[in-house]
Amino acid sequence: MQTSVTKAATAVDQYRHWRSRFSAQVAAKKMCDFLAAADEQDWLEAARAVMMEYGLPAAQPMLEAAIGAHPRSVELRRALGGVYRRAGRDAKAEEILRRLLDEKPDDVSTALALAEMFKEQGRVRAAADCLHSCMRHHSADAKLAIWAIEFLDACDCKADAAAVASAAIAANPDDARLHAYAGMLQLQLGNFEAAREHHLFALNRSEQAWEWNMPLGLSQTLKYRSAEHPDFALYAAGRARAGLSDRARSALLFTSGKACDDVGDYAAAARYFRDANALAGRMTKWTLGHWEQMVQARLAAAAPPARSMSPGEPAPIFIVGLPRSGTTLAAELLARYPHVCNRGELPWIAWLFERSMTQRMPSVGDLDRVAATYLAQLRRDDTDARWFIDKQPHNFRYVDFTLALWPQAKIIYCERNPRDNALSLWMQAFLEDVQGFSYRFDHIDRVMKDCRRLMDHWRGRYPASIRTLRYESLVRDPQAHIAELAEWIGISGAADISKAPVASSSISTASLWQARQPVYASSVGRWHNYLPFVPELAAFAEE
Repeated sequence: MQTSVTKAATAVDQYRHWRSRFSAQVAAKKMCDFLAAADEQDWLEAARAVMMEYGLPAAQPMLEAAIGAHPRSVELRRALGGVYRRAGRDAKAEEILRRLLDEKPDDVSTALALAEMFKEQGRVRAAADCLHSCMRHHSADAKLAIWAIEFLDACDCKADAAAVASAAIAANPDDARLHAYAGMLQLQLGNFEAAREHHLFALNRSEQAWEWNMPLGLSQTLKYRSAEHPDFALYAAGRARAGLSDRARSALLFTSGKACDDVGDYAAAARYFRDANALAGRMTKWTLGHWEQMVQARLAAAAPPARSMSPGEPAPIFIVGLPRSGTTLAAELLARYPHVCNRGELPWIAWLFERSMTQRMPSVGDLDRVAATYLAQLRRDDTDARWFIDKQPHNFRYVDFTLALWPQAKIIYCERNPRDNALSLWMQAFLEDVQGFSYRFDHIDRVMKDCRRLMDHWRGRYPASIRTLRYESLVRDPQAHIAELAEWIGISGAADISKAPVASSSISTASLWQARQPVYASSVGRWHNYLPFVPELAAFAEE
């Protein structure tokens, strides 16, 4: 008896023969006749093989015919839904996948396919509901729960991800990995006590938790008031551990530096930060050479053509500048105005720029398509929002691209005292390679100067679209400066800036604790505390 793989190979051989003699339509019909009596697995294998060689249009009629022969086949219908989705026929794909999920609500593969399609469309609420509903049938499966948590986290559905984690922990109360994920999510949601409990549980139950950034997350749940706090002993025990990876040890050293900084032991903090940066610097993929090439290319680039915005199309608000320059604070305060939505640090502008601008100058039609992709992710399900904030600080590299996409967009450029900004960067345990410059002061100096060069360049080209916001001015009088920005942008209504924000949304940046406190100015001039121990700060110009 022929196996399915053998039958599929025979069918593909026949299809190649027919394609060499007939049109694609005739070859497809002959293929369907050839497989008329085949079982569903034969159809599926043959369709996949034909699609691999001849593409979606060749596989689609085969799968449609296969479902005619096997109308109850889950795999065939899911495969056809995937073909429709990849062919841009989203409505047909959704119809098939929804019907499958109605028949079998616990079908994880179908739920994921549908959720991924919703995510691409910017329908993150629908994606979260789809996956969350399916996971109610699988709460005891810890591995599957972690997979769902990661998907929901990537959709910025932190509360849904936390709910999945909570249900999974109820079924698997001793699973340290689940507690680690739950702690991460509660931290981002601003539930610091719950986050501490989960972090401590993971650290007490699993040796591996020291490799999962649990100490770093634990330290971000509070501001330490005394070196007698038991976390200090925990971190000391961690530093004495053998076998920690360089990445985990670097994160633990950053954690120890943060704890010492909180209690005013700046000499010890500086020692920990220096060791942490030395380790992290050896692991980063960031290089000064690649950075300088990028800057020169951006300064030399011709202005792309500007597209015409559609009536009613939102013009995004971009908050840019060096990390740790006040971008998170500015975004959180502006988001207190009615109908303003802070989307956090979106990765889309850099990704879309690489796809659109690196090979050739894009046409206006290209930009229309790029803008539609970005707006789907920006708007998502917030139909009542009128202004959307993207506070990815590194977007200062692409101001020309963003203003070609949205000529009416507003760019807020955050600046901070160079010594305070450099110190704050050096004190952070960044996880992304794009921040790899922060481990050496000479690299920080280079990037800081290039950021200003680029912003001066963009201001010369787009003077009406860019407004500079000084961190020191913002924390001195946040109400006045945010109101001034809101008026410049055209935001209507009023906002109370004086109180601490309500933890109604997630914050995933290094400022997740600070951004949930009332605005304070104690970080202004912070570099004075460290100058005796970090003399490199003297090389930065004081403003």
